[in-house]
Amino acid sequence: MNYTLTNDQIQSYRSNGFLILEDFLTPDETKYWRDTIDLAVKNRKGRKFPHSEVKTGESDGINDNAEYFGKVFDQIVNLWMTDDKVKELMLDKRIGKMACQLADVDGIRVWHDQSLVKQPWGNPTAWHLDTPFWSFEHKEALSIWVALEDVTLQNGCMYFLPGTQLETEFTEPGIGSNMDDVFRTYPKFRTNNPVPAVIKAGSCTFHNGLTIHAAGVNMTPNTRKAMTCAYMPDGSVFNGKKNVLPEDYFNSLTIGDLLNNEAQNPLIYHKDWEKEAV
Repeated sequence: MNYTLTNDQIQSYRSNGFLILEDFLTPDETKYWRDTIDLAVKNRKGRKFPHSEVKTGESDGINDNAEYFGKVFDQIVNLWMTDDKVKELMLDKRIGKMACQLADVDGIRVWHDQSLVKQPWGNPTAWHLDTPFWSFEHKEALSIWVALEDVTLQNGCMYFLPGTQLETEFTEPGIGSNMDDVFRTYPKFRTNNPVPAVIKAGSCTFHNGLTIHAAGVNMTPNTRKAMTCAYMPDGSVFNGKKNVLPEDYFNSLTIGDLLNNEAQNPLIYHKDWEKEAV
C-alpha cells in the first residue's frame, strides 16, 4: 500500500477538495480487496445495512427515488460490521493516518463504508455533496474511494468541482435524477469545469464531504466496482439526522452528543498514537 503523502499532495487536497492517488494498492492487494469485498457483498444477500432488511435498490428513507437510484449503483453499507476481513481493511490505521493528514485533524473515525457497484448501463450520479446527509457537521469530513476495477470516462468515473468545499455549507440540497439540481443551491458553480478521475484498479481518490462531485453513466456492458469509506473527525457531535445510524442508537442520542461509540464509529487513528509508540 502506498500510504505516504507528500506535502504537495496534502496542499493540493486542501486547495481543491480532492486528491487522486495512482497505484494506492499493489496488484496483489487490489485482487485481495476485490475478492474480499465481492464475498462480503455476496454474504449480505442484498441487505443494504447490517441493522435492516432493506435491500439495495429499495427505498431506504435517505434517497426517495428508489427506482432511479436502484439503477445508479448497488450500494451495500458498513460491510466492516459483518465481515472480519473487510473490517481489517476499513480499520487500517495507515489509511486513518492519511485521512488525518489530509483533513488536518487529530483523530479520525469511520462514519460508514460502502461497496458501490455501478452495473452495466447504470445511471449517472448527479452533482451532490456528502456531509449534509450525515449525522454530524464538520468541514473536514472526507471519504476515500478505491477503484476495484479500471475506472474510465465510459464506465462512470467520478468528477470533482475543484475548490467548492471552501464555499459550500451544511445545507442539504439533496440528490435527484437531474444532474444539475445542486446548482439551484449553488448557482455560481454552474459554469465551473469539472475534473474527471480516470484511474486504474488499485488507485484511489480522497474527497472532502463538502466538495461537489458526481459520477457519469456506465456506457459499457461491464461493472464498475469501487469500495469507499467515509470518515468523521474525532470529536464530532450528533446533529439530529438519522442517516445510516441504527434505530436504537439513533433514539438514544440527543443533539450535541459526542459520536464516539466504538461499535458504530470506531477510532482508527489518532496522532497521539505516534507519541505512545515512541
